[in-house]
Amino acid sequence: MTQQPMSDERRPANDGRKAAARNRAALVAAAREIYAECGLEAPLSAIARRAGVSQGVLYRHFPDRAAVATAILDENVRQVEQAAAARDADMDQVLGVLTWHLTESAAFIGILHADGAAGRSGVPSYASALSDRVERALRRLLPDGHRLASVNDDLMIAVAMVSGAVTGHTREEREHRARAAWRLLGVEVGPVRSYDG
Repeated sequence: MTQQPMSDERRPANDGRKAAARNRAALVAAAREIYAECGLEAPLSAIARRAGVSQGVLYRHFPDRAAVATAILDENVRQVEQAAAARDADMDQVLGVLTWHLTESAAFIGILHADGAAGRSGVPSYASALSDRVERALRRLLPDGHRLASVNDDLMIAVAMVSGAVTGHTREEREHRARAAWRLLGVEVGPVRSYDG
């Protein structure tokens, strides 16, 4: 007896593309959480576990640690760039957006500590590239005579100093410490918030 092919109505749906999209979204969400909590050195296995997928699935979407970090942190950097590129942008507002990301993510802090370290061994190239993008966005807004514009490295040294002060168990504690660090550096910071365009 020959078997008749199933009609389209009875054939089980191939959920491959939808499953792949769901898996990628779950990995991105999990990586954002894990990196925010633990920084860039968090094990990739923890990301896969939090997403509820195997490490093989993780590597299918992100071939290496750099691909995961870049996918997650690019959004943080893009918000700083968009805030800096806005028509009415000023340094205080953009530092507020930068500070919000510092209080939200240990991984974002990690890329900002990569500034100026491109020639040093052990610093991932993606971290240096993302840090450079943040510096370019901020530097465009530095008015002549601003205290962070006097010496070439002052801007990112100040950012690294502030990011080093961002500690605490709650976001409110971290924001308080970040604002205190900017204040001690004599720098005004606008509202600490994400950039929503």
